Amino acid sequence: MNGLLTQSFLTALVAGGIVAAVPLMFTALGESVSERAGVLNIGLEGMMLLGAYLGFLGAHELHSEWVGFMAGIAGGLAGAIVMAVLSVSMGLDQIVVGIAITLAGEGITSVLQQAQFKGRFPGLGNPATVAIPGLSRLPILGHSLFDQPLLVYLGIGLLALVAWVFRATSWGLNLRAAGEKPEALDAAGISVLAVRTYAVLTTGALAGIGGAYLAIVGANTFTPFMTQGQGFIAIVIAMLARGKPLWVGVSSFVFGICLSIGTALQLTSINISSDVINMLPYIAIMAALILFARGSYLPPALCLPYIRGGK
Repeated sequence: MNGLLTQSFLTALVAGGIVAAVPLMFTALGESVSERAGVLNIGLEGMMLLGAYLGFLGAHELHSEWVGFMAGIAGGLAGAIVMAVLSVSMGLDQIVVGIAITLAGEGITSVLQQAQFKGRFPGLGNPATVAIPGLSRLPILGHSLFDQPLLVYLGIGLLALVAWVFRATSWGLNLRAAGEKPEALDAAGISVLAVRTYAVLTTGALAGIGGAYLAIVGANTFTPFMTQGQGFIAIVIAMLARGKPLWVGVSSFVFGICLSIGTALQLTSINISSDVINMLPYIAIMAALILFARGSYLPPALCLPYIRGGK
């Protein structure tokens, strides 16, 4: 067990945890916005995959990770537009539409990858990082925590920004009303459908950039089905965070650690079955649900389509 206390193990664990946490953080933050407005977005997995594929393609073809991130946002938005039209505007079942988006995202990206690269999986170069002076030289964890791609720092700032929007702006109040009392929002002269549409599009953009980060920074390539359920993990994180963006960040890091522990253990002499390692994230999800699910918060109008003048 001494191998678990070595500097190399702790550094790899934290560094891997951050890499795994960032896609979860962006996607769960987007889901928090959507759920607050009354839309349960089961299609996150498909939106992440669309963002991952287009993000990788943009970075690979144009040799710019930022082009890749923007392309990833476009991919997530493509899935979100389908969700907004079918579930928000037309009032179709949000869960059915979300599952369809996930299945479509998995199939489309797999077919496109095969058609584009003929079974090859080209890689990208190492992403550029920004070291925080002084802090990045701290022993053990300095390099892991404070020498990250710029998008990581922007993501942390986004958590604070969304928390402020939820708490102190009229847009945050409108989001909450759309999920709790949509008829009251409508009576105030604000379109419930417009608020929910903007929320869904925001969710898609954040899921897309989360998928792009996973492909560009996390894996340096794109492989079919590479999200491996992370979209569903993000839904759990959003529900357990009770609409609090800062808790989204903390929870994402905890699940990120679970996802990265297998890689970190490769640096030690401890022999643990890969099956056990692969189970850890899902064990963590079940434990979190058992411990905290009763305290989770879901808006009363979640999953309920809004029909003006309807009951």
